[in-house]
This record gives sequence, C-alpha cells and structure tokens, in this order.
Amino acid sequence: MAVRRGRYILRFDNGMNNRIEDLGIVGAGGAGFPLAVKLRARAHTVIINAAECEPLLQKDKELLLHHHEQVWKGLRIAMEQVGAKRAVVGIKEKYVDLIQTLRPNLPKATELAPLSDSYPSGDEFVLVYDVTGEVIPPGGLPIHLGVVVNNVETLYNLGGERPVTDKFLTVAGAVAHPVTLKVPVGTAFRDAIAAAGGSTDREISVLVGGAMMARLSENLDEPVTKTTAGLIVLPRDHSLINHYKLDWKAVQRRARSTCDQCTFCTELCPRYLLGHPIKPHEAMRWIGMGLEQGPISTDVAFCCECNLCTLFSCPDILDPKRVCVHYKTVLREQKVPLPKDLPAVRHPLADARRIPTSRLMHRLGLTPYKRSARLEPVPVKPKRVELPLRQHAGDPCVPVVKPGERVRPGDLVAQPAEGKLGAPIHASITGVVRAVEKSIVIEAV
Repeated sequence: MAVRRGRYILRFDNGMNNRIEDLGIVGAGGAGFPLAVKLRARAHTVIINAAECEPLLQKDKELLLHHHEQVWKGLRIAMEQVGAKRAVVGIKEKYVDLIQTLRPNLPKATELAPLSDSYPSGDEFVLVYDVTGEVIPPGGLPIHLGVVVNNVETLYNLGGERPVTDKFLTVAGAVAHPVTLKVPVGTAFRDAIAAAGGSTDREISVLVGGAMMARLSENLDEPVTKTTAGLIVLPRDHSLINHYKLDWKAVQRRARSTCDQCTFCTELCPRYLLGHPIKPHEAMRWIGMGLEQGPISTDVAFCCECNLCTLFSCPDILDPKRVCVHYKTVLREQKVPLPKDLPAVRHPLADARRIPTSRLMHRLGLTPYKRSARLEPVPVKPKRVELPLRQHAGDPCVPVVKPGERVRPGDLVAQPAEGKLGAPIHASITGVVRAVEKSIVIEAV
C-alpha cells in the first residue's frame, strides 16, 4: 500500500481486509457498521440489500441503474473475502425496467430476487427470509444462516477502491426538484436541499434517513455523514414532524390515557410475524400501569425499531416503538441477560399482513410528495464541510490533523483508537482544517 500524507492509494491483493479497513467503508444504509469487520466472517451467500423500503428514498435504485458495474466489482471482492459461492440481489419487483437492465449484466453466480413493494422489505431479517426461506433466530444475525447482507452503496464504495469521501442520498419531500445526489461527506443539509431546487415551504424540518426510522433535524447546518441515506424535507406543521417532536412525557401520557390493548401493534409487527417473541402491546400495557422500570419481559429486546407499530398499525397513533426502545434501554441498564436459542416459527398470515408502500405513504401523508428523484450530476461544491468523529458503529475516531493543515480529498484526518471498533475518516474536499473538536471542520480553498 502506497501512502502520501495520509492519502491511501490502494490495490487489493493479499491482506485485502486491512486495505478495506483503510478505506473507511461502513454500512451506507444507515447502520454504519465497519465493512472490514463484517467481511471477516465466512458465509456461503452475499445478499445485496436493494429493497430500499423507506418511502421516497431512491438512491440505491439509481446507483444500480447508473453504476452497477462498480457495485458488481465490490460484490466480487466481498464474495472473495467471505468465501461465498452465491450472491443475490434483493430488489423490488415493481422496478421492471431496472431488473431488465440488470439481468443480462449480472456477475457470475449472482441472481435477482424480486421483492414485494412493502414495508419493511429492507429489514435484514425479512430480506433474508424472502431470499433464503429461513428465519434468522431471535437475537441472531444473518451470519448465523451463513449469509452476509450489504447495502448497494456499501458495495459501490468497496468497488471504488478508494477512501470514502462522497455520499449518495435522496433529497425529497417539500423541495422544488426531488433528486438523488452525490455530495462530499460533511456537506451541510442546506447545501443538499439547495441542489434540489430549495424547499417549497418557508418553514421546514428534515427527517434524516427516511420517514419511518427517521431522526428529526431542524438544523440545516447539520452535516451529511457516511450513513445519511436521504433527507425528507417537510413543512413544520406536517403530522410526521409533529409526531417526531413529541417528548417522552407526552408519549407516556398518551399511552396511559388511550391504549385499549387492541394488539394491532403486535399483529402487524414484522419480527412477530417471523416468529420472534416481540409483543409491543405488552410494553404498552406496562407503561400504562406506570411500570417504567419493570418488571419487564426480555421480549422487548427483539424490537427492530422499524416504527410500523407506531406510524401505521396503531389506530390512535400512539408510540409503541418508543415504549419498546425505552424498555430496551432499561434492560441494558439493569444488565438483564437475554435468552438464547429461542425458536422462531413464522406466522401463517405473515404474507397477508405485509404493508404495501402505497398504503403506508397515504397513512404518513406523503402521497403528495411521490415524485421521481433521479440521480443527476448536479455539482455540489460546499465551501465548508464538517466531519463528525463518529460516523459509524463503535467509538469516535481520534483526529490525526490539526487546525491550519491543508488537506485534499482522500487524506486521512481521523482514525479509530487502538483496539476500538470504528472506521477511518478522510477529507472530502481540498481545503484547510479550521477546527478539531467533536468534528473536523474543513474550509475550501
């Protein structure tokens, strides 16, 4: 490996995993788990998660349409690393034109698995079942079935053989021109929204990552990170925004006064339908009884936080998801051991209870924003980028640059501490380091 001022020029050969680690690649779909760690496993199948089930997001579809050769290159590297003999692309069956484009260009030992247009078809557990017919055990991972799952953009980055300095994301919702963009990591939300023609409402909020598993942001100077899959721009008075603004006290009060134990949150829960021991309605019962710290069943630990129970299933739009997350936190704080080797028998009505994306969008009030967001070569050249030291699962990185230093795209600016889980961070623009605190700020020159 050749190195110049922290800039990596990499070639894949023996010791490939160390080189993958140097690239700083993490799960680009949102989880942010370091790819090098995931590829240390041995698996017989690699699944490309192209389901992209979050409403309005389209960046994975667009990447496959325009850059599938680089995705295939990353796929081959991943297969070699884990020893896989088979690869499957899980993609929505409604993308007929894209499937016809991809089918004749598939790599060797790779097949397509058409998926239903439902939520959450992109959940790893649901996806693995749809592809393999096997259920990942409660508390398990795809690797327990000999499977490794990677996001489309994650493999695109691997196929690029260079440090991660750019991010693809969809900017949709209340914008003049919904679009999928490639922007330097650290670009401010306002710059990405401007590239989409700007907002169509004067007062807006942003759902980061999608509508269902979103994080609410009202700070347009917040930076795009390696895991930002999309920005959903909505008016501040939109029902979704009001939901995400609810504080924990309001969630508790509404649960105690309104929940009638209809069990819809459980009956439509994707993990419950796979046979996992998660029952959100029981968590709602505990909070309704004022049992904030217990007694608690360990069943809540198996909640995947997809938010379907809250944003679709509950007739009163209560918040079983946040209640489950609260109790998951309590379990961790109390260091309650989780049961192992639990059986999982898929519910006989699981297929009939899939939630169509169209119905979900109507329920969320997003149907008026359903527009194409094609990948376009819109140049986004921010004057300033902010690189948080934690853009991945694990611990924050340690800076290796100081204020006043000049950097170029690909220069190493932070790396994991010795023995800690993380992924290196690289400069995304040419500029001067202006600040090194919880983030590294670079101003363009």
